[in-house]
Amino acid sequence: MKKPLPIGVDNFERMITDGYYYIDKTMLIKELADLKGEANLFTRPRRFGKTLNLSMLRYFFEDTGNEIKNEQHKALFQGMKIMEAGEAYTSRMGKYPVFEMTLKSAKQEDYDTAYYMIQTAVSTEFERHRNIIENGKEALSAKEYERYNAVADGKAEEKEVRNSLRLFCQCMHKITGENTVILLDEYDVPLENAYFRGFYEKMIGFIRALFEAALKTNPYLQLAVITGCLRISKESIFTGLNHLNIISVLDKRYSEHFGFTEAEVLRMMSYYEAENRFSTMKEWYDGYTFGNTEVYNPWSVIKFMYDLYADVDAFPRPYWINTSSNDIIKELIARADRETKGQIETLLDGGTLDIQVHEEVTYGDMHDNGENLWNFLYFTGYLTKESEYFKESSIFLRARIPNIEVKTIYQNTILNWTKDIIKKEDFHDLYRAMEEGDAPRMADIINGQLFRTISFYDSAENFYHGFLTGILSKSENYLVKSNRESGNGRSDIVVKSPSLRGRSFILEVKVSDRVDDLDEDAEKALQQIYEKKYMEELRTEGYRKIDCYGMSFFRKDCEARFGKGMGI
Repeated sequence: MKKPLPIGVDNFERMITDGYYYIDKTMLIKELADLKGEANLFTRPRRFGKTLNLSMLRYFFEDTGNEIKNEQHKALFQGMKIMEAGEAYTSRMGKYPVFEMTLKSAKQEDYDTAYYMIQTAVSTEFERHRNIIENGKEALSAKEYERYNAVADGKAEEKEVRNSLRLFCQCMHKITGENTVILLDEYDVPLENAYFRGFYEKMIGFIRALFEAALKTNPYLQLAVITGCLRISKESIFTGLNHLNIISVLDKRYSEHFGFTEAEVLRMMSYYEAENRFSTMKEWYDGYTFGNTEVYNPWSVIKFMYDLYADVDAFPRPYWINTSSNDIIKELIARADRETKGQIETLLDGGTLDIQVHEEVTYGDMHDNGENLWNFLYFTGYLTKESEYFKESSIFLRARIPNIEVKTIYQNTILNWTKDIIKKEDFHDLYRAMEEGDAPRMADIINGQLFRTISFYDSAENFYHGFLTGILSKSENYLVKSNRESGNGRSDIVVKSPSLRGRSFILEVKVSDRVDDLDEDAEKALQQIYEKKYMEELRTEGYRKIDCYGMSFFRKDCEARFGKGMGI
């Protein structure tokens, strides 16, 4: 039996104890120790192993106050790379109090609920250490003991919760004599959520106070590791934290600890005997560059590997698309002007976009200029670095879409946006032109609509086919059948009246290689209808009024040719 794949497992103890396949990332511990950063913020895209790494750090560093538990935690690391790193590192195992908290539960509809979820997370962690407090309470003042218990019981006022992390460190130091390791996961989730929900200022005030109390001039802090997707500016949240070491996807340090390297992916595929699918794995889930390290999306690799283990011929899927709301992509597309639409089309066509790096941004800055939004997309994994260069005292990136999986997120979002736009449009002029055999007028109307959309050309036939089907389906007088979707090899689109006495139309779609081929290709599409006798199906059904259209597309241009069918 092969080891089970850890779908959604982000607890290190469970990962090892239950025998899941684990890619060893314990050398993160050594690098943290070597670089001696007291407070470290790691920004990585979602589902790139941040939570599991923090859990691993907790089980390595934590002194639980229970000798048996401490030995159990040490046993988790047997055979891991960190155990070969030397006494300078292994001597720190089980040595410190650890405060570990995730803020992901703060994704709520209003401030009060979001604050309650954070307060609950803080209280839970205080409660987890209550045995240490009770066993060493004589080392605390009566007020410290009272305040600690108020937080643990969920009865502390907000001002006390804001100072709670520092209080925890202070109490633990007095009892154990050691400083605290603070591990905070998904720190930016409450901020992103608050931005989209409309209570950003209130939430950022709370988070700023919570973090300042824990990280700013805290003499009881041993090490802090914070993770998130975005680097929120020091001015807005990390005021005065000059010692904060921010490690983004641009940083060449720590680059292999989040996400899977190609060597790690190859070893996994060899273990599960699926090496012959490596090219598909690479096309779909590789493409990220952290520092100078090539990185695969770990969530998608594991999900695809899970499917391959059951069926080595399984199709790849965009697993990452369902791990979040993709609000940033929706915002980009909904607000895109003509220039931005052109830039998105360039990226979808495999091109690159030059971006000036702005690492310190806020959600409030997102729409100040286009570069801020492109930076958001880069740091959250929707774009990746192809190269970087230095110009006029600034860092610039040549950015691209990482892989097929991420491209599908753009494409699906664009298609949904296009459908919403079409729903709001009145296409009576198009239907009238179609009924009157006015092919030039049809082409003009479709050209105008194409000019407003965002197109992708690598799967152009499907795009134009879906685009045209969506428009024609708006009619209340006709039924639209998309034969391409059924894959039966018949005409592309059939438009017909519910009544056999009514009108019916056959449309054949072609995509041109050059704009100069549009006329010829539209004529070829029309002739294909006649040559392959596409009208026979409608004739057999009983329709007597049938017309034909050949349609050709090249990027934002459309050409149409009308042909008489029968019964007119």
